[in-house]
Amino acid sequence: MNWGVLIFPNVEELDFAGPWEILGMWSKFSGGPDKRLIVAEAYEPVTCAKGLIVVPHVSFAQCPPLDYLLVPGGEGTRREVYNPALIDFIAGQAKSCRAVLSVCTGSFLLHRAGLLNGRKATTHWGSLERLRKLGDVHVEEERFTRDGNVWTAAGVSAGIDMMLAFIAETAGERAAGIAQFAAEYYPSSRAYGDFHTGPDAPAYLKK
Repeated sequence: MNWGVLIFPNVEELDFAGPWEILGMWSKFSGGPDKRLIVAEAYEPVTCAKGLIVVPHVSFAQCPPLDYLLVPGGEGTRREVYNPALIDFIAGQAKSCRAVLSVCTGSFLLHRAGLLNGRKATTHWGSLERLRKLGDVHVEEERFTRDGNVWTAAGVSAGIDMMLAFIAETAGERAAGIAQFAAEYYPSSRAYGDFHTGPDAPAYLKK
């Protein structure tokens, strides 16, 4: 089982590091993927949005066919959506992938690759209107969505919840529970300030 996690300049760190951690726990403790690859356009260090520098395992040219592909977001997506090499990589790999997943504004890269036409999807709260304006996406203000073999998550930390749900769907509740427990991912229910009730907050926070 080949898992590919895409990165690019100014990618948001937790968008890919959160799901990567959960994938690792699944692999280590509960029979998850035997091959996980960080993939970038070139085999050279990538500087992320908050300054973390990551060296990919493989470049686009070196990457084998993937069973699953995770596409994170971040400010870099605003440029990468016009990068034909990156969009062609997503579209090409998606043809044989069992599932393609995005986090945050990675949804815009999936859309450009032709994967969200007529599908339901979500993104970071700050980009929900921008996603609606594309006109052919059924935008849902949820923590994560699934439409067929395409999964999308809201912003940043939401990728962790999506990945656990994906594991539960594909490998069972016990496998997801083991990964969750190993990562000690039991978020506090406390919401700081009142931002979650403000006008920009996504609908799922107001339920």
